[in-house]
Amino acid sequence: MKTYTVYTAKTHLSQLIEQACAGEEVIIAKGKNPVVKLVPVAATPHQRQFGAMRGKATVTEAFFEPLPDEELAVWEQ
Repeated sequence: MKTYTVYTAKTHLSQLIEQACAGEEVIIAKGKNPVVKLVPVAATPHQRQFGAMRGKATVTEAFFEPLPDEELAVWEQ
């Protein structure tokens, strides 16, 4: 863990951002008092797109047929 003053953080912000993104813990202090921890923002999850599987999967009539009794017994446990 490295601690930097506000002045140093302002002059070397790009480098501190790179360090934080690389997994290092970066603390910014006012005088000797730590006040801020610089951490990377978590990547936003991939958004689902409606219709993304269109044309890639097919559903036959067998999909709509009732399940055999043996299969139903397994699901009802």
